[in-house]
Amino acid sequence: MANRLATATSPYLLQHSENPVDWWPWSAEALTEAERRDVPILLSVGYAACHWCHVMAHESFEDPGIARLMNENFVNIKVDREERPDIDAVYMAATQAMTGQGGWPMTCFLTPDGEPFHCGTYYPPEPRLGMPSFQQLLLAVVQAWRDRREELREGASRIAAELAQRTGPLPESAVDAGVVAEAVSKLGAEADRVNGGFGGAPKFPPSMVLEFLLRHHERTGSAEALSLVESCAEAMSRGGIHDHLAGGFARYSVDASWTVPHFEKMLYDNALLLRVYAHLARLTGSSRAHDVARSTGDFLLDRLGTAEGGFAASLDADTLGEEGLTYVWTQSELSASLGDEDGAWAAELFGVTDSGTFEKRRSVLQLRQDPDDPRRYQRVRQALLANRDERPQPERDDKVIAAWNGLAIGALCEAGAALDKPRWIEAAERAARFVLEVHLVDGRLRRSSRDGRVGAAAGVLEDYGCFADGLLALHQATGEPRWLSEATALLDIALDRFAAEDTPGAYHDTADDAETLVQRPSDPGDNASPSGASALAGALLTASVLVGPERAARYRDAAERAVSRVGRLAAKMPRFAGHWLAVAEALLAGPIQVAVVGPEPAAWAELRETAARKAPGGAVVLAGTPDSAPLLADRPLVDGGAAAYVCRGYVCDRPVSTPEALSLAVNIGPK
Repeated sequence: MANRLATATSPYLLQHSENPVDWWPWSAEALTEAERRDVPILLSVGYAACHWCHVMAHESFEDPGIARLMNENFVNIKVDREERPDIDAVYMAATQAMTGQGGWPMTCFLTPDGEPFHCGTYYPPEPRLGMPSFQQLLLAVVQAWRDRREELREGASRIAAELAQRTGPLPESAVDAGVVAEAVSKLGAEADRVNGGFGGAPKFPPSMVLEFLLRHHERTGSAEALSLVESCAEAMSRGGIHDHLAGGFARYSVDASWTVPHFEKMLYDNALLLRVYAHLARLTGSSRAHDVARSTGDFLLDRLGTAEGGFAASLDADTLGEEGLTYVWTQSELSASLGDEDGAWAAELFGVTDSGTFEKRRSVLQLRQDPDDPRRYQRVRQALLANRDERPQPERDDKVIAAWNGLAIGALCEAGAALDKPRWIEAAERAARFVLEVHLVDGRLRRSSRDGRVGAAAGVLEDYGCFADGLLALHQATGEPRWLSEATALLDIALDRFAAEDTPGAYHDTADDAETLVQRPSDPGDNASPSGASALAGALLTASVLVGPERAARYRDAAERAVSRVGRLAAKMPRFAGHWLAVAEALLAGPIQVAVVGPEPAAWAELRETAARKAPGGAVVLAGTPDSAPLLADRPLVDGGAAAYVCRGYVCDRPVSTPEALSLAVNIGPK
């Protein structure tokens, strides 16, 4: 049996390369093989950090009997949903339509031409809760394909046609001040006033919604918007979803109180949360938010940085096949690590109880209140981290994803400038160089790489939007013209290759020359990370005030047209339009531009630092000599010294030359 996964760049595919299942990667050859054999396709989609993906692998894909049944009756295709989000999107839409829910692992049965006729998620080894065992399901599909093949094919064609209809462009519906206010009201109604956040269990960090609410507060002075952010940010930072030893956040909490996490840690979550906590810290002066931002930024560098300069995708939920094994504690383990006195103190501080908050009477560390002795806390925390680092560690999915690295680059630049962390900006610059050197092939972005070797999957819209946005943040943080040039080149490709024909403002998630699937995915909703279209809109808006006038109008018009299609989504389902709403807030504010000019860096440093700390979210801040960038052109020095020009849209105030005056000038809220 050929091992077709052995040379994959995806750690998830490599995890399955030694299965007795005769796996194929997604390819035209695999579909051709199904047609040749006249058998259906079994498509299994997951990702490396997924706990239930590991469970199903151990229970079913490592079982010789089940593997034999799969090999004899199907062409089996394994897909990493992070490497091929286009494939994942197409078949997740089918799964949700058929079952009313989605998730990973995703299991779909397809005709040889890729049309789905039966979909689900995890299937157990034995029947339970009305769910057939995986083996029973396989046998049922085999029998149906043998006895009712044409019926299955006809049904699959109807499903594919219906999915294609559902994925059409959203109707035009502008996001104006009224829609934004309606979104805030809707979020207030959905807020969990006891535990923080929105809705019930499970709870995912609503990072993009929080960023929107912060921007809304800055523009309108809304106390409700700021309160929603502060309560959620505080609750997340205190709960078990936050790693109180090494920093960073888990993907979600299985309960409503943020106590027990699903332990995997994703790059995109931590990048987006770094931006939120840095923004909150600079807005309110919260020491708690500052500390969380600092530890999250350090987590990105120390735990997810790769040797080549990029950032790895995730840390696994499991260690040695057991979920959360690295992270949980008992009272006796605390005492063994710290001694009886410090162990008892730590148990009370971190909420480690005899009965436990997790499985097997173990506890996830929480920090529901500040320690009464900060020095003792730091000593204890460092000792526990050193002890934990000696335990078996979760596997790391060290593939580098262009979009997620773009999010990390942007967050590290913005937070690094606001919180005076030059190390973060340097790391962002290394990551940008790496992605451009490795992922940019023949002028087009590739989705992922591993160990410096780029994968074959083409970049999707979110790769272009998120990475361009990160490069624009890097341009602002460093003043280096190269990053603006590289970003605009990517934006031009996105506008030319991903725009929907005859529908201004609408975009597909795959390029016009990408592999043809049963449908061309186009999902405008923000989910765990920005949608490709909203990421592109944000980058276009930022670029529109950084480039010269010959391109500014094109970018601004494209950003406005994109936002003009999501008003209904933003008003009715704001939790799935957080990034869209943040972009809309930047549009409503102007966007704000702060151009700091001076004869040399020492002269403008103080004004640049003030702008980074005081400018509202979504603002564009750039410093340099008057001839160093389009935004700085035709802005003279004041009495031969540095000056800052604050503009709202394309209307500029008189220049200011002191940090105090600049702090007042960038305030966009009610006066």
